[in-house]
Amino acid sequence: MPETKTIERAKEDLQEGKRPSTAAGEFVREEMHHVREGKHGARSTKQAIAIGLSKARRAGVPLKPPGKGRTSERTRENAERAYEIGQGKRSPRSPSRKRGRAVSKALRRESHGAASKAALSQQAQRSARQRRGTDRSPKAAAQRAAATRKRTGIAGQAARKAARTRTRRRARR
Repeated sequence: MPETKTIERAKEDLQEGKRPSTAAGEFVREEMHHVREGKHGARSTKQAIAIGLSKARRAGVPLKPPGKGRTSERTRENAERAYEIGQGKRSPRSPSRKRGRAVSKALRRESHGAASKAALSQQAQRSARQRRGTDRSPKAAAQRAAATRKRTGIAGQAARKAARTRTRRRARR
């Protein structure tokens, strides 16, 4: 069960007009903290991220499951199930205590290196290499951020604040 603060932060992100993947990042962040503090381990960084994304989907973040061919069929079906539960299109199955305990026990046996800074850095680089150049460029990221601000009506406020800051700095000189 995700922490209340994590759910609140994710809702806040969605209200600000940020993408579902950004909101889901809050759950991934929480999962990394769990691994680091020894609550459980993970076999790999990818596994820890997958657990976080699954929790996000089940908590109602509208993060679409991966398309066909992007992951294994089993992973895709699990993601679809979690998405439907989070969106209220499917009622969650009553949890099996035996299975839940087995999963927890298995995760506790795993190491905690999956959430280390080095492991996260390697994973980020690996995933960045698979993305297009436009997705990696800071310019494109800035344009997406500007589009979000425009869509949510923050753009005018941000421009006014920037103008005020400029005039104050000029006055100091």
